[in-house]
Amino acid sequence: MLSAVVLASIMAGAAVSLLRAIRVEDRIQEVLSKTAASAAFVILGAIRWSSGDPVGGWLVAGLALCAVGDVLLLGERTFDVGLVAFLLGHALYVVGFHAALPVGRWSLLILAPLMIVSGGAARWLWPHLGRRRSSVLAYIVVISVMVWGGVSTLVKGALPWTAAAGALLFYLSDLAVARHRFVHQSFINRALGLPTYYLGQLLLALTVGAR
Repeated sequence: MLSAVVLASIMAGAAVSLLRAIRVEDRIQEVLSKTAASAAFVILGAIRWSSGDPVGGWLVAGLALCAVGDVLLLGERTFDVGLVAFLLGHALYVVGFHAALPVGRWSLLILAPLMIVSGGAARWLWPHLGRRRSSVLAYIVVISVMVWGGVSTLVKGALPWTAAAGALLFYLSDLAVARHRFVHQSFINRALGLPTYYLGQLLLALTVGAR
């Protein structure tokens, strides 16, 4: 419990430092802060995992890939590779949720409104995506399935609320990222998206070992 509090505090402090770095355009501080914040949620998930916990194993692997994506998104030339890392991270979360609750038991009542929201997001982004249309649409599909699985595990009692809340917060943070990257660059996108993202990852890390 103490280690979780310490790591969560480190992540929160690094996230605040990251926002400051972005605000004042301190590139070195931005890289160090983002790396520290992302490493914190990976370590938290890893120390909560135990052998014989396949759900936790998939979630930790997903956390690690997302952390790699965080670092890759720092560079313009590595942005597309970072997008792939996040897509694979979401896919691993999906596998983890499936391990907790087979996909055939996921709630269809959740899927319908989620498809409407994701379809609206795709339509909003479409004119701004250029050559990245295919990759971003694939990303939207995968993260939508991830949210469907996370919320379904809560509704069906397979995982605690942290899985659903983490997945939803991750989804919301990516809308802020998409707006910043493709529609309109503004510090407010970062100020809203980064805390939402790190809180979502924290909750997913806390889901490890919580069954």
